Amino acid sequence: MKKRKIVYVGNNLRGEKTNVTTIETLSEQLRGLGYEVVTTSSKKQKALRMLDMLFTVFKHRKSTSTVLIDTYSTQNFYYAVGVGNVCRLFNIPYVPILHGGNLPQRLQKSKALSYKLFKGAKTNVAPSAYLQQEFLSQGYNNITYIPNTIKIEDYPFLERKNLTPRLLWVRSFAEIYNPLMALKALAQLKPDFPEIELCMIGPDKDGSLEKCKTYAKENNLPVKFTGRLTKEAWREVAKEYDIFLNTTHFDNTPVSVIEAMALGLPVISTHVGGIPYLIEDDKEGKLIPPDNVEALTTCIKELLKAPDLALRLANNARVKAEGFDWKKVKLEWTELLKE
Repeated sequence: MKKRKIVYVGNNLRGEKTNVTTIETLSEQLRGLGYEVVTTSSKKQKALRMLDMLFTVFKHRKSTSTVLIDTYSTQNFYYAVGVGNVCRLFNIPYVPILHGGNLPQRLQKSKALSYKLFKGAKTNVAPSAYLQQEFLSQGYNNITYIPNTIKIEDYPFLERKNLTPRLLWVRSFAEIYNPLMALKALAQLKPDFPEIELCMIGPDKDGSLEKCKTYAKENNLPVKFTGRLTKEAWREVAKEYDIFLNTTHFDNTPVSVIEAMALGLPVISTHVGGIPYLIEDDKEGKLIPPDNVEALTTCIKELLKAPDLALRLANNARVKAEGFDWKKVKLEWTELLKE
């Protein structure tokens, strides 16, 4: 039986300045299920990337069964719009995969473009119940919930019975993810916890990394900046830390948070976007208002003073993370991609 071909469109920009993206992981997982997967694009220049995406879809228009499109809420939204136009022109079934935590605002800001893109799709894959509900509430009924996924066996659970003030932050350095919030909390906690340390893992996206380094230097903060690490490398680093921080302004269902939950790190996250659908406050983690440094420091102190609470949150979070295992999620992708 001939393998079915999928064209997967997204930012396939592997390198020091990018974290591992869905197009890398999901494309390999789908190949493991027997699909032939063509990915695009790895072009760094944005105009060339758009052209490469459009040409690739056109080139495989007669042989592909489905086009998957990573869809974000910022400038990359227009890549999805362009690819969707080509797919509709040649009657190719396409599936936007919704990544941007701010996509509900994009639906309002770009109503006509959104309507053509999302209404014209075979279905739209929402990796969080948050985006599923937001799209349904705005009249988009062709929505399929398939969560982001990890391979749970790669994430051994580490029981942290004696918590220390060693904090971990994993994300790209961008204003939308508010990395300075973690550093400001560190500055507030340092007088009470002289042994405290923060490790920040991730590449720079918009100059935020240099701002963070400057702030850390000016305030003499005990922080380690590693740059981008492979998933294997950051899992090893995580063994040395006891509390995971997610400080973002907007979010969907970040894989880094799911990974932290799987590894046994108690998570403190801002209460934004899809996070409340992933973490129930005081059950699987601690949720705080966005950009509220005082709330963050209070939660860190609470966990350090109550290791039993932290362990309970971590155990519950591990159970939740196991639901994102590829062995379960692959069945949903197989069903969606059937002819």
